[in-house]
Amino acid sequence: MSSKVENSSNRLYQDLARKLMAEIASGRYAVGSRLPAERELALQMEVSRPTVREAIIALEAQGWLETRVGSGTYVVRPGGNQATAQFDVSAIELTEARLLFEGEAAALAATQVTEADLEEITSLVDQIAAENLAPNGSEQADRAFHLAIARATRNSAVYNTIEQLWDLRANSPEAALLHEKARTANIKPVVDEHTAILAALRTRDPAAARSAMRAHLSQVLESLLFATEERQIEAARASIQAKRDRYARATA
Repeated sequence: MSSKVENSSNRLYQDLARKLMAEIASGRYAVGSRLPAERELALQMEVSRPTVREAIIALEAQGWLETRVGSGTYVVRPGGNQATAQFDVSAIELTEARLLFEGEAAALAATQVTEADLEEITSLVDQIAAENLAPNGSEQADRAFHLAIARATRNSAVYNTIEQLWDLRANSPEAALLHEKARTANIKPVVDEHTAILAALRTRDPAAARSAMRAHLSQVLESLLFATEERQIEAARASIQAKRDRYARATA
């Protein structure tokens, strides 16, 4: 079964990462050199831009590359044996799994949820909002929110599965790095999306709860896919604003 996973299309980023490692080893990209832009690499390698992004994240996590906001991605480690490359679960794969499992968990929770559960989940939505306002806020309330819903299913297997997915988010270097980039790009848990899930649970409507959870995690997936681009856009905006400020001071 594992061989099927390794050969499936959702592991394309690992193949691309190995190709990039080979090109670094061959000297095509020397230490200190900048890789082509994401769009150009996607065209060269005939893969999607999300695949390029995942490959770069994987090599960043292993110390081969470094992405500098507003500048590009640079080689920081000489090429070596591709066999030594270590790949873990990517943030994209993980979020796809969460979308599948947590959507169904929300549907089941809607049929089992108690008033005490709803009070806890309501409190956690408020905590998510508070964490979003904190300059260096964590996402502990977000984790607790999702685990509270898993617990409300009254099914320990469901709860343990979802808890393991959240543990992978923190423990997989690739997943943790992309989530860190997203946080740096000011991408935070969206309170309205969590409120919609809560509202569906209150109505005890499984279909509505499933739909709200899947809509939320689909947006999380979109945010992760464009986390790096958001950082670059923000850097460009900051640069433009700095130039405007200098011009304003010079003409005052």
